[in-house]
Amino acid sequence: MMDRLLKLQGLLDKTRQADFLAPLALRLYLAPVFLMAGYNKLNHFDDTAAWFGNSEWGLGLPLPSLMAFLATSTELVGAVMLFFGLGVRWISVPLMATMLVAAFAVHWENGWLAIADRSSWLFSSDRVVAGLERLDKAKELLKQHGNYDWLTEHGSVVMLNNGIEFAVTYFVMLLALFFIGAGRYVSIDHWITGYFKKSVHH
Repeated sequence: MMDRLLKLQGLLDKTRQADFLAPLALRLYLAPVFLMAGYNKLNHFDDTAAWFGNSEWGLGLPLPSLMAFLATSTELVGAVMLFFGLGVRWISVPLMATMLVAAFAVHWENGWLAIADRSSWLFSSDRVVAGLERLDKAKELLKQHGNYDWLTEHGSVVMLNNGIEFAVTYFVMLLALFFIGAGRYVSIDHWITGYFKKSVHH
Protein backbone atom coordinates (compact mmCIF):
# COMPACT_ATOMS: atom_id res chain seq x y z
CA MET A 1 0.00 0.00 0.00
CA MET A 2 2.79 2.40 0.95
CA ASP A 3 4.68 1.59 -2.27
CA ARG A 4 1.61 2.49 -4.34
CA LEU A 5 1.18 5.75 -2.46
CA LEU A 6 4.84 6.61 -3.02
CA LYS A 7 4.53 5.83 -6.73
CA LEU A 8 1.43 8.01 -6.99
CA GLN A 9 3.23 10.80 -5.14
CA GLY A 10 6.14 10.40 -7.53
CA LEU A 11 3.82 10.76 -10.52
CA LEU A 12 2.23 13.80 -8.91
CA ASP A 13 5.64 15.36 -8.29
CA LYS A 14 6.53 14.95 -11.96
CA THR A 15 3.80 17.41 -12.86
CA ARG A 16 5.98 20.12 -11.30
CA GLN A 17 7.91 20.09 -14.56
CA ALA A 18 4.97 22.03 -15.98
CA ASP A 19 4.56 24.35 -12.99
CA PHE A 20 5.11 27.34 -15.28
CA LEU A 21 1.57 26.80 -16.56
CA ALA A 22 0.04 28.10 -13.32
CA PRO A 23 1.51 31.64 -13.40
CA LEU A 24 1.01 31.72 -17.17
CA ALA A 25 -2.69 30.97 -16.71
CA LEU A 26 -3.00 33.68 -14.04
CA ARG A 27 -1.26 36.22 -16.28
CA LEU A 28 -3.33 35.42 -19.37
CA TYR A 29 -6.53 35.58 -17.34
CA LEU A 30 -5.73 38.91 -15.67
CA ALA A 31 -4.23 40.70 -18.69
CA PRO A 32 -7.52 41.23 -20.59
CA VAL A 33 -9.32 42.08 -17.34
CA PHE A 34 -7.00 45.03 -16.70
CA LEU A 35 -6.78 45.92 -20.37
CA MET A 36 -10.56 46.35 -20.61
CA ALA A 37 -10.73 48.22 -17.30
CA GLY A 38 -7.96 50.61 -18.31
CA TYR A 39 -9.33 51.08 -21.82
CA ASN A 40 -12.75 51.94 -20.42
CA LYS A 41 -11.24 54.53 -18.08
CA LEU A 42 -9.20 56.00 -20.94
CA ASN A 43 -12.23 56.29 -23.23
CA HIS A 44 -14.20 58.05 -20.49
CA PHE A 45 -11.31 59.80 -18.78
CA ASP A 46 -13.18 63.01 -17.86
CA ASP A 47 -16.02 61.01 -16.33
CA THR A 48 -13.51 58.81 -14.49
CA ALA A 49 -11.70 61.84 -13.06
CA ALA A 50 -15.02 63.41 -12.03
CA TRP A 51 -16.06 60.19 -10.29
CA PHE A 52 -12.70 59.96 -8.51
CA GLY A 53 -13.03 63.51 -7.21
CA ASN A 54 -16.72 63.90 -6.38
CA SER A 55 -17.43 63.29 -2.68
CA GLU A 56 -21.23 63.04 -3.07
CA TRP A 57 -21.59 60.34 -5.74
CA GLY A 58 -17.95 59.36 -6.27
CA LEU A 59 -14.85 58.43 -4.32
CA GLY A 60 -13.95 61.93 -3.10
CA LEU A 61 -10.23 61.45 -3.76
CA PRO A 62 -7.76 64.36 -3.88
CA LEU A 63 -6.11 65.28 -7.20
CA PRO A 64 -8.73 63.31 -9.16
CA SER A 65 -7.18 63.83 -12.60
CA LEU A 66 -3.82 62.56 -11.37
CA MET A 67 -5.43 59.62 -9.57
CA ALA A 68 -7.46 58.76 -12.68
CA PHE A 69 -4.29 58.91 -14.80
CA LEU A 70 -2.40 56.66 -12.38
CA ALA A 71 -5.22 54.12 -12.23
CA THR A 72 -5.67 54.10 -16.01
CA SER A 73 -1.96 53.83 -16.82
CA THR A 74 -1.40 51.18 -14.15
CA GLU A 75 -4.12 48.98 -15.63
CA LEU A 76 -3.10 49.47 -19.27
CA VAL A 77 0.65 49.08 -18.70
CA GLY A 78 -0.01 46.30 -16.21
CA ALA A 79 -2.05 44.35 -18.76
CA VAL A 80 0.82 44.45 -21.25
CA MET A 81 3.42 43.51 -18.62
CA LEU A 82 1.32 40.60 -17.39
CA PHE A 83 0.74 39.33 -20.91
CA PHE A 84 4.43 39.27 -21.79
CA GLY A 85 5.62 38.30 -18.32
CA LEU A 86 7.74 41.41 -17.86
CA GLY A 87 8.36 42.76 -14.37
CA VAL A 88 5.41 40.75 -13.11
CA ARG A 89 6.33 40.91 -9.41
CA TRP A 90 6.86 44.68 -9.68
CA ILE A 91 3.63 45.49 -11.51
CA SER A 92 1.62 43.22 -9.21
CA VAL A 93 2.11 45.71 -6.36
CA PRO A 94 0.34 48.76 -7.91
CA LEU A 95 -2.28 46.49 -9.46
CA MET A 96 -3.00 45.03 -6.02
CA ALA A 97 -3.28 48.58 -4.70
CA THR A 98 -5.93 49.40 -7.33
CA MET A 99 -7.86 46.29 -6.34
CA LEU A 100 -7.76 47.28 -2.68
CA VAL A 101 -9.07 50.74 -3.54
CA ALA A 102 -11.80 49.17 -5.67
CA ALA A 103 -12.76 46.69 -2.94
CA PHE A 104 -12.87 49.10 -0.02
CA ALA A 105 -13.80 52.41 -1.64
CA VAL A 106 -16.26 51.18 -4.27
CA HIS A 107 -17.65 47.73 -3.49
CA TRP A 108 -17.31 47.21 0.27
CA GLU A 109 -20.75 48.52 1.26
CA ASN A 110 -22.37 46.07 -1.18
CA GLY A 111 -21.05 42.98 0.57
CA TRP A 112 -19.31 40.01 -1.04
CA LEU A 113 -21.41 38.95 -4.02
CA ALA A 114 -20.85 40.53 -7.43
CA ILE A 115 -24.16 39.08 -8.69
CA ALA A 116 -27.23 38.65 -6.44
CA ASP A 117 -27.68 34.89 -6.24
CA ARG A 118 -30.07 32.76 -4.18
CA SER A 119 -27.66 29.83 -4.10
CA SER A 120 -24.99 31.88 -2.30
CA TRP A 121 -26.86 31.94 1.01
CA LEU A 122 -23.64 32.16 3.01
CA PHE A 123 -22.90 35.61 1.56
CA SER A 124 -26.47 36.82 1.37
CA SER A 125 -27.47 40.18 2.84
CA ASP A 126 -30.50 42.46 3.05
CA ARG A 127 -29.23 44.16 -0.10
CA VAL A 128 -29.07 40.85 -1.97
CA VAL A 129 -32.55 39.84 -0.78
CA ALA A 130 -33.98 43.20 -1.87
CA GLY A 131 -32.20 42.88 -5.21
CA LEU A 132 -33.65 39.42 -5.79
CA GLU A 133 -37.15 40.72 -5.03
CA ARG A 134 -36.69 43.40 -7.69
CA LEU A 135 -35.29 40.78 -10.06
CA ASP A 136 -38.40 38.63 -9.63
CA LYS A 137 -40.58 41.65 -10.36
CA ALA A 138 -38.53 42.53 -13.45
CA LYS A 139 -38.89 38.96 -14.74
CA GLU A 140 -42.66 39.09 -14.23
CA LEU A 141 -42.88 42.31 -16.23
CA LEU A 142 -40.72 40.88 -19.01
CA LYS A 143 -42.84 37.73 -19.20
CA GLN A 144 -46.03 39.78 -19.36
CA HIS A 145 -44.93 42.51 -21.75
CA GLY A 146 -41.89 41.16 -23.60
CA ASN A 147 -40.61 38.16 -25.51
CA TYR A 148 -39.00 36.55 -22.45
CA ASP A 149 -37.77 33.44 -24.27
CA TRP A 150 -35.93 35.59 -26.83
CA LEU A 151 -34.55 37.93 -24.17
CA THR A 152 -33.10 35.04 -22.14
CA GLU A 153 -32.05 32.84 -25.06
CA HIS A 154 -28.34 33.46 -24.42
CA GLY A 155 -28.49 33.82 -20.63
CA SER A 156 -30.83 34.56 -17.78
CA VAL A 157 -31.60 38.02 -16.44
CA VAL A 158 -29.53 38.78 -13.32
CA MET A 159 -29.29 41.48 -10.69
CA LEU A 160 -25.89 43.14 -10.29
CA ASN A 161 -24.94 43.43 -6.61
CA ASN A 162 -21.51 44.98 -7.24
CA GLY A 163 -19.86 43.45 -4.18
CA ILE A 164 -16.15 42.91 -3.53
CA GLU A 165 -16.05 39.38 -5.00
CA PHE A 166 -14.22 40.16 -8.25
CA ALA A 167 -11.85 42.74 -6.76
CA VAL A 168 -10.78 40.30 -4.02
CA THR A 169 -10.41 37.45 -6.51
CA TYR A 170 -8.13 39.53 -8.73
CA PHE A 171 -6.17 40.67 -5.67
CA VAL A 172 -5.57 37.06 -4.60
CA MET A 173 -4.43 36.13 -8.12
CA LEU A 174 -2.03 39.09 -8.18
CA LEU A 175 -0.76 38.17 -4.71
CA ALA A 176 0.08 34.70 -6.00
CA LEU A 177 1.97 36.24 -8.95
CA PHE A 178 3.82 38.58 -6.59
CA PHE A 179 5.26 35.60 -4.72
CA ILE A 180 5.76 33.07 -7.54
CA GLY A 181 6.64 35.50 -10.34
CA ALA A 182 5.91 35.23 -14.04
CA GLY A 183 6.92 31.59 -14.32
CA ARG A 184 9.51 29.76 -16.39
CA TYR A 185 9.93 29.67 -20.16
CA VAL A 186 6.90 31.67 -21.32
CA SER A 187 7.89 35.01 -19.81
CA ILE A 188 10.41 37.74 -20.49
CA ASP A 189 11.32 37.74 -16.79
CA HIS A 190 12.54 34.16 -17.05
CA TRP A 191 14.91 34.88 -19.93
CA ILE A 192 16.18 38.16 -18.46
CA THR A 193 16.94 36.42 -15.16
CA GLY A 194 18.74 33.61 -16.99
CA TYR A 195 20.80 36.12 -18.97
CA PHE A 196 21.95 38.01 -15.89
CA LYS A 197 22.77 34.82 -14.02
CA LYS A 198 25.00 33.72 -16.91
CA SER A 199 26.63 37.16 -17.02
CA VAL A 200 27.45 37.01 -13.31
CA HIS A 201 29.02 33.56 -13.58
CA HIS A 202 31.14 34.59 -16.56
